[in-house]
This record gives sequence, structure tokens and C-alpha cells, in this order.
Amino acid sequence: AEKEVEWRRSYRTTIRRELDRALIPKFGEKEVGQISKADVLAYRAELGKATAKGKQTKLSAARINKMLNPLRQILNEAADRFDFRTPFDSVKQLKTKRTDVDPFTLAEVKQVLDTVRPDFKHYFTVRFFTGMRTGEIDGLQWKYVDFENRLILVRETVVGGEEEYTKTDGSQRDIQMSQLVFDALKAQFEATGKLSKFVFCNRLGTPLDHKNVTNRVWYPLLRHLNLKKRRPYQCRHTAATLWLASGEAPEWIARQLGHTTTEMLFRVYSRYVPNLTRRDGSAFERLITQTLGTTLPVKTGQDENTVPETESVAEQADEGEHHD
Repeated sequence: AEKEVEWRRSYRTTIRRELDRALIPKFGEKEVGQISKADVLAYRAELGKATAKGKQTKLSAARINKMLNPLRQILNEAADRFDFRTPFDSVKQLKTKRTDVDPFTLAEVKQVLDTVRPDFKHYFTVRFFTGMRTGEIDGLQWKYVDFENRLILVRETVVGGEEEYTKTDGSQRDIQMSQLVFDALKAQFEATGKLSKFVFCNRLGTPLDHKNVTNRVWYPLLRHLNLKKRRPYQCRHTAATLWLASGEAPEWIARQLGHTTTEMLFRVYSRYVPNLTRRDGSAFERLITQTLGTTLPVKTGQDENTVPETESVAEQADEGEHHD
């Protein structure tokens, strides 16, 4: 009750679920001062033997840590208020495995966009070429689509069907539209512009249910194309790696993704980094134009007879696919 004022609604729901399903049945009858370190370690060991819901595999270390965190917070706070030693003293988080990103190659992106249901083509085009998070694209409203300046203003997100503030303050950003994204959103406006305030919506005009889209559209499509099963979130990683392969500056890419620094960019995508030279989105435009065959408009003030220098975009594209 004291903390919920500072938590997002979705996080409050998650904590409530963990309390009701696991922690209260296990520790609800005990006074906080009676819960020992041995109790905590025994419970952690019990979780380590449990099977993930609907799966054959054991709970991951990351999942166990998440389940223990509310208990850790409760007991640490109780120990501070009632002056006893917290049973979590020297109990460290389980070490989690580092998971590599698994982006799509540009050829795979083309396969997906050429084959996906027509009513979802624009949706996945925007996902692949903007790096928007699931809640951000599902919560995108037409008032935040600036066609005149070719910008997508990320201001809100949808989590569990509810509109919320973005994940962090740094997630508030303006994403530059490539020509593909601009064309996709223009076409999408013809379909939903008068139906709903949301860019991508169901027939009732309400936001898409990401689980429904994933299970009924995304995974069946990957199976049909004989592509490795990957979460739709890999579309975000794909955008990042394509920007890197095309030679965009890391500072520009970080801004597009909603990262406040380039640290995460290099930590997560280091093996996809070629020589970075451009900083304005134009190199990315050339990369997707060469592969997908989109004709780009000549920018104002540019000599129509002048062909922009392409450096080694084709080589960079090959290098990006080689790393994939």
C-alpha cells in the first residue's frame, strides 16, 4: 500500500500476483521476524526444482530472482523498521545467463513482410524499422504521428490493455521515419485513421492484444517460412542491428531506441558494429532501398543529378548478414 503510489499499474498487478500465488501461501502465517535465512534458502531451492508453467523446463534463474525480489524487499524493510537482522543478509541474486540478441537478417525481414497477412504488413514494417517496444507500438496513437516532420513521437505505451507512461523517462523520444515507415503509416491511416485513435487496432478500435498477435499471426508465420522461432521483440533488435550495419552513428541509434547512453548499444550489439560514419538516417535508407527496392524521394536542396556517396553500403550489408 505504501509503495503502490510509485509503481506502474502493470507492476502493481505483477507484485499482487506474486504475493497471492506464492509468498502468502508459503510465509503468510509467519511473523517477519520468524522467517530465517534457512527458510529463504529452502524456498529458493524449492523454486529451483519447480517446472515453468506450461513447459517441461525448470524455472530460470532470472524467474526465481523475480519471484524472490518481493520477499527480499518486504523482509529488508521489516528488518529496518523493527530492528532485526534481515534473513536476506548475504543471500545474493542467482547468476543469470547472458542471452544474445537474435535479430533477423534483412533477407528474412523481406520474407516476413512479403508473406505476412496484409492487415499486419504495416504493423510489422513499423516494428522492424523503428525499434519500437511492443507496448509502444501497440499504444501508438495518431496524434503522435507527425507526417509533416516525419516523426513518431513515443509518449505513451499500452500494458495489459491499459494506457500508461513509457517504460522510463528516456523512452520518451522522437523516432525518425524512414521512407518505408512513412509509406506504411500513410497506408495504415487509410485503414484505421477514422476508426480509432490508435494506429494499430482491432475491429473495435481498441489496442491490439500482443499475446493474440504473437500466437495467432507471428509464430504461425515463422513456422510457415521455416524461420527460427523468435519473440516479436526481436524486431527491435533487428532495427538496431540494421542501423549499425548501415553505418549510422551510435548516438543517433541510441536516441531512436530510447537509450540515454550508447553503453547498452555497444554491450548488446557489439558484434554487429562496423565502421560507423553516418548520423542522420540516410545510410539506413540506402541499405533498405538496395535490398527492398524502395524508391526514395530526392531531399530538398539536393542536386537531382547528384548521386549520394554510398561508401561501402553493400559491403556493410554483407558484413551485417555475415555476423548474423
